[in-house]
Amino acid sequence: MPRNPGITDDQIILLYKSGRPFKEIIPIVGLSDRAIRNIMYKHGIEMNREKGSGQPRKHKVNEDFFKVWSHEMAWVLGLMITDGTVHKQNNTISFAQKDERILRLIADYMEADYVLGSLGTTCNTPTLIINSKEVKKDLMTLGIYHNKSYNVPFPRVPELYLPSFVRGVIDGDGWVDQEGYVMKVTTASPLFADSLLSVFVSWQLRSDIKKNISKSGHSVFRVSVKGKNDLKKLASIIYKDAKDNFIYYKKDNMIGAGKIIQTANSRVKFRTNVSKSILEDLKIIAEEKNTHINYLIETGLTELIKLEKIDFNKGFRPNDRVQYKTTYNKELLENIKAKAKSNQLFVSDLIELGALLVTKRY
Repeated sequence: MPRNPGITDDQIILLYKSGRPFKEIIPIVGLSDRAIRNIMYKHGIEMNREKGSGQPRKHKVNEDFFKVWSHEMAWVLGLMITDGTVHKQNNTISFAQKDERILRLIADYMEADYVLGSLGTTCNTPTLIINSKEVKKDLMTLGIYHNKSYNVPFPRVPELYLPSFVRGVIDGDGWVDQEGYVMKVTTASPLFADSLLSVFVSWQLRSDIKKNISKSGHSVFRVSVKGKNDLKKLASIIYKDAKDNFIYYKKDNMIGAGKIIQTANSRVKFRTNVSKSILEDLKIIAEEKNTHINYLIETGLTELIKLEKIDFNKGFRPNDRVQYKTTYNKELLENIKAKAKSNQLFVSDLIELGALLVTKRY
């Protein structure tokens, strides 16, 4: 095929780098796809053959990330096994997490562009999308395939990085009792469950495994560590090499920092206005976790207290507020009142924001 008049190599390279598929470039330049590739080779332009289209990569990623063990890699691998997906039809992996801070950390560690999937009626959880044939291949080498839920093995993690891997697993599919007595990891893979239990036993933690049958008829395994001292010991192991790459409230619950100590005169009644829809969500969570709505709100308020400055758009106050009266830890409530005053907000704003944090967490 003859090149169209006036078309230079530089123009062809520019079209290629723009991300256009070959089927669009060919009629513009008048050359075959092979001829276009030859021009790229001649000028030393790196080609991406991941999808067989010759298109350059649109989003960057460190394709060697899962080739070299590190505490960060082990943590991300734990999240991948629990909250991640290896897609069958293309070279895509994804991570789903309600806490976007975790997704940003994953993207940062993998040197990947922060690309989120579209939210819709069937997907309302933020999902990080990463496209790479090489990354997908490395995960498969580690035993992580499409539809991994029922048969994923426990990867051969070097002992040095095992605590960080387990931390990622707990951040993904772990649940920690607010009182700090029980930690559970839920999995549908018997291979993974047995190996995880073996790790906890090797760490001399009081642990067990229970099998249940789900509504769909599949086996579900819950691996638990029980006892306040054992959870604190577990925390000392898995958070030893952590930076800020963990879910805050799970660590707080594990070490007891998330629990508000109550005494006979430590609680006071307080009435304010809170979004009806948020309260309804909290009611469902409270029933699932066998706790009370106000205790859930207090965990969110405890997180707000730690923030130096609270960003709150007063123009987005909900329109479905109803009166809500309950009891709060006296000291915590006084701190929240002071926090509201220093940020020029109403106490109801912070109580509602604390409640919202809890609904997003679960």
